[in-house]
Amino acid sequence: MATPVTHGFVGLAATATVFGFRAPWRIWVLAVLCATIPDVDVVSFRLGIPYGSLYGHRGLLHGLPFAALVSVLAAAAAHGRGPGALGRRFLALWGFFFAVAASHGLLDAMTDGGLGVAFFAPVSSERFFLPVRPLVVSPIPISRLLSGGGLTEWGRRLVRSELIWVWSPATVLLVAAAAIRRVRRAQTGERATRRACRG
Repeated sequence: MATPVTHGFVGLAATATVFGFRAPWRIWVLAVLCATIPDVDVVSFRLGIPYGSLYGHRGLLHGLPFAALVSVLAAAAAHGRGPGALGRRFLALWGFFFAVAASHGLLDAMTDGGLGVAFFAPVSSERFFLPVRPLVVSPIPISRLLSGGGLTEWGRRLVRSELIWVWSPATVLLVAAAAIRRVRRAQTGERATRRACRG
């Protein structure tokens, strides 16, 4: 898996990119939850459930159907109404949260270790990796990345790979979106000023 911190960062970066830094707190919290919740399946190791099982790590909770279900719940919570009150805003929120939730499995499928991701569980328990796998896999438990108060060699390689392949592109996207939003606000202000002058 990628580290929980990186999964959470994807949720935060997606929120800032799509909604801006003034997004309601509820959106921030729900996005982080959607991005990180699939990893609750690590309890399967303590329960003696085999890794390759449908209910094991990277199984059912990492699938796209689970991402779709979590997104419905997140959109309903963010929208303030249930899924029965379907509308453009609800569907837009669902699409956003689905992309964030699905990003978890996609990142895990880009790692260089572990088993693949059961994207289509529970319909199929077959596991997949993406063709490109530049991310160093995070160990379970994550404490194995530390030694004597610092990072192990594994930890240093992992941090480097996540900074290069996740944090850097997400930050560039976030900065670009913020710049575009600022330009649009300035243009809107100019148009409003022109109309006021004409009036």
